[in-house]
Amino acid sequence: MQLFARISAVAALVLGTVIVSLAPASAAGVTATFSKQSWDTGYTATVTIKNETSAAISSWKVEFDYPASTSAGAYWDSLLTKSGNHYAFVNREYNGSVAPGASVSFGFNATGTADPANCKINGAACTGGTPPTTSTTTTTPTTTTTTTTTGPPPTGSLPRKVLVGYLHASFANGSGYIPMKDVPDEWDVINLSFAEPTSSTSGELRFAQCPVAECPNVESEADFIAGIRAQQAKGKKVLISIGGQNGQVRLETTAARDAFVRSVGAIIDKYGLNGLDVDFEGHSLSLNSGDVDFKNPTTPVIVNLISALRSLKSRYGASFVLTMAPETFFVQVGYQFYGGAGGGDARTGAYLPVIEAMRNDLTLLHVQDYNSGPVMGLDNQYHNMGGADFHVAMTDMVLAGFPVRGDASKFFTGLRQDQVAIGLPAAQYAGNGFTSTPRSTASPRVRTAAATARRAPIRTCAA
Repeated sequence: MQLFARISAVAALVLGTVIVSLAPASAAGVTATFSKQSWDTGYTATVTIKNETSAAISSWKVEFDYPASTSAGAYWDSLLTKSGNHYAFVNREYNGSVAPGASVSFGFNATGTADPANCKINGAACTGGTPPTTSTTTTTPTTTTTTTTTGPPPTGSLPRKVLVGYLHASFANGSGYIPMKDVPDEWDVINLSFAEPTSSTSGELRFAQCPVAECPNVESEADFIAGIRAQQAKGKKVLISIGGQNGQVRLETTAARDAFVRSVGAIIDKYGLNGLDVDFEGHSLSLNSGDVDFKNPTTPVIVNLISALRSLKSRYGASFVLTMAPETFFVQVGYQFYGGAGGGDARTGAYLPVIEAMRNDLTLLHVQDYNSGPVMGLDNQYHNMGGADFHVAMTDMVLAGFPVRGDASKFFTGLRQDQVAIGLPAAQYAGNGFTSTPRSTASPRVRTAAATARRAPIRTCAA
């Protein structure tokens, strides 16, 4: 597992949406408006609750029905209960209060194309009105209008300071299994580790809980999902992490790319997750001969991964949390070498085109400051693992940016401070590069990280 801190919130993104209004312009009361962004076999929905009364409300509940052909999967900024084809979304602890004239929103992904029916909010029609006092009947809107608008959908932003942990949920790592409900409250992001491919080139990802034979205290799937919901109810983000040391993923074909999008989406929908962590290591990414411009990559495994991540981001919207955990070899070593140019390793710097392409959608980059050889920093001096100097030098590179392979015409622009964290082992058993701190007593189940502003003192966090 791995913990991270970060220093400011992610900026909201603005996307175009198609609005299906469930409330006439003259409606009074509390209303709910449904909008969607369609994709191949479904859509991402945003429901906006507006308080058009003269008094604040302290909570809300939006209910509706779907036909059998459509169902809701992953959701955010709400809690969901379902009975058959009837869905009920209630507020989280941070967005239940709505002042007069104000609005809040939540979202979900739907499989199928039907719009919600029989919509009501707090017991009244979504078109506005007074909640019923003696009846539980629902009202179906009889008119709809379709318009195009832009506005800020729910964001995937994280708190100002964030701890991120890799929960070894699919295998026994020698130090014991942690049930989802027992994940430390200090964690803000929980990465389920790991989803792995059926083969290195298939693109098909699979995730399953640790077998009972390996993890005797593993919870049932129902309890596991309930634990995810409980963590999300506390404001935590739960992601699926893909790859790891043994999970080689090479998207060499468009068929593999499409299988990746489909299978990752299926995992996210099944468990109702908040996003994806790309933990590609080993030989998952490399650059073909002649692919020398990180801003315009041509290597299929790079191009197809970028396309897949963009498809997932488009499908799940602005609330989708996207993180990456590369090794220094794939990022900072690009300052000296890029791909196989000059007879080097084709993997050097191979993450740079992916980071560049996804920089506007990237929530957090936490390069692994361990299992690394000496790396040349911006001072043109080599820095070694195991001390604060290494973390400062490596972090400085991704914040300040650098010329790739020393070519000033191919400059990798630094990321925002809120997008950068530092990855380091929590204990000597967790990976080469352990950095001693007064609080370095964490279990080997955990890899830790801390965030730092450029050239600021490093603060370590452990679980």
